[in-house]
Amino acid sequence: MAFALAPEAPLQEWLEALDRWTENSPGFFAGRPVVLDLKILKPRASEVGNLVAQLAERGIRIYAIEAQGIDSLGPDLPPLLIGARTSVIFDSKAPREQKAAAAPEPKEEPPAPGSLIIQSPIRSGQSVYHPQGDVIVLGSVGSGSEIVAGGSVHVYGTLRGRVFAGATGNAEARIFCRKNEAELLAVDGWYHTAEDMAPSTRGKPIQVFLENGAIQVAALN
Repeated sequence: MAFALAPEAPLQEWLEALDRWTENSPGFFAGRPVVLDLKILKPRASEVGNLVAQLAERGIRIYAIEAQGIDSLGPDLPPLLIGARTSVIFDSKAPREQKAAAAPEPKEEPPAPGSLIIQSPIRSGQSVYHPQGDVIVLGSVGSGSEIVAGGSVHVYGTLRGRVFAGATGNAEARIFCRKNEAELLAVDGWYHTAEDMAPSTRGKPIQVFLENGAIQVAALN
């Protein structure tokens, strides 16, 4: 799974909006493969290096660049990417409910779904990646940690980290937790950050699902 950033003009406003977004999820891009999608911004080749440097100052390391009309960027910049699936993780002018993550198209049939049961708490900074099925956590999930599941995610304690359900393309996936203190909740790439969630859902049992193309965070009765 790779994440994509698609900057647009005016670039300074886009960068300021990105800064506001990352303040709510510090460390979100740490250690992640990030693609810089320049098809909207369409900068000159000579301007790309400065943009990559500005993102690096924010702790965002670009591993590939997708652009139109640019044949070469030189050896000091990430390579040009060809044939990637289009996606946007951040668009300063789009609603916050937007498709965040891109997964490569599967080249073969995935294995039969299976659940991963985690009996101990997930500590801060830990990551769980289970693309074949559900993830069930019997304890709590610490801040700064993350769960990426191909199916649904069930947390029977407090959820303080980030959860990506249906990460490999499952719009029917859901997120359930007993106490919502999450930093980010995403289903099939559509996401809510902590600041997007209604105060009434904080500290409460919730479920997260897609409905009519929008992500919903609802009380779990």
